Amino acid sequence: MDFSLSEDQRAFADMAQSLFADFCTDEKLREHDTSGQPFMQQLWQQCVAAGLHSIVVPESAGGLGLGMTELLAVLEQQGKALAQVPLWQQQVAVAAMAQFAAHAEGVDGVVQAAMDGGLIAVSLESVVASRGAPLMLKGHKLNGSLHAVALGAQADVALVAAGGEDGRNQLVLVSLKAAGVERIPGMREDYCAVADLHFASTPVLAVLSGNALEWVSERAIASLASLQQGATQEQLRRTVEYVTERQQFGRPIGTFQLVQGQMADGYILAQAQRTALYQLVWRLDQSLPCAPQAHCVRAQSNELGLKVSRVAQHVHGGMGVDVTYPMHRFMFWGRALAVELGSAEHHLEALGQWLADNDNLGWKYDLPEDR
Repeated sequence: MDFSLSEDQRAFADMAQSLFADFCTDEKLREHDTSGQPFMQQLWQQCVAAGLHSIVVPESAGGLGLGMTELLAVLEQQGKALAQVPLWQQQVAVAAMAQFAAHAEGVDGVVQAAMDGGLIAVSLESVVASRGAPLMLKGHKLNGSLHAVALGAQADVALVAAGGEDGRNQLVLVSLKAAGVERIPGMREDYCAVADLHFASTPVLAVLSGNALEWVSERAIASLASLQQGATQEQLRRTVEYVTERQQFGRPIGTFQLVQGQMADGYILAQAQRTALYQLVWRLDQSLPCAPQAHCVRAQSNELGLKVSRVAQHVHGGMGVDVTYPMHRFMFWGRALAVELGSAEHHLEALGQWLADNDNLGWKYDLPEDR
């Protein structure tokens, strides 16, 4: 298999790398951490100016009309830089509205505002678990709560998953300035602003049709995994650099067998997740079914982020927990990414259920495994 990016895809990655390098040095990340700002707003403006917020948005909606592979190339660079901007949330939400709610009244205005840099909060919480009062859609009114929604206090609208009267979850678009909305702001450990959202008979702007929820969920999983892949690659690079310089007992600690084994385990995990991620992204771009691949990637990403972060913290010793040293941010990002869209256990259970429901796969039935 050739996992190399094409020349055009590499150009997106190089442009993103250059842009993030200007705004995401360790010193500037430290400034953001202590600033209390909800996200890197100046960097976000530059991303909008460069069109990085519109990669998968259809041309009919003002975007570039490209695929998830191009977005993956950018998100990996974002993860390496720990750039706190809502790149995937904005364009996946706009692409979903363009495909599943193109003719709904008021959606055009939301799409145009997002293409100009306006914020859309995205929450798929009810897909995985409901904490507190579940978010329910009755008629065209929302009731219930969502917790720790990224940029929920800054966005004007939100794309959220809610349980319908028929028991099925579906995606709805709601104005966060409408009657019956209460927002309680906070800050996530990776220094991204979040908010608890409470809805009391709040009118919705649109209900997205068809399989919109599945469509968004699979792309959200691929996006989060791309961020995790980038963050892990950079974390491993920095850790290897550290253990080749840090000396104990008269020699670099990277020469110790235990440290070498831990670094090798992290590398193997990263490569395994990368293989599964690239398969998922390719299948998304080919419009192939992706349910089991998405569950697999999500479970792998959770394991990858948490395990590598712990190992990196451990081999850095006291330096790893010093908040003036950059390594702690990778731990914060790993934990923040791991709590979005459900735990590894949730997705492994969902994968097992999918396999139980599709037990006619495999060589003995001589059937293609992608159907």
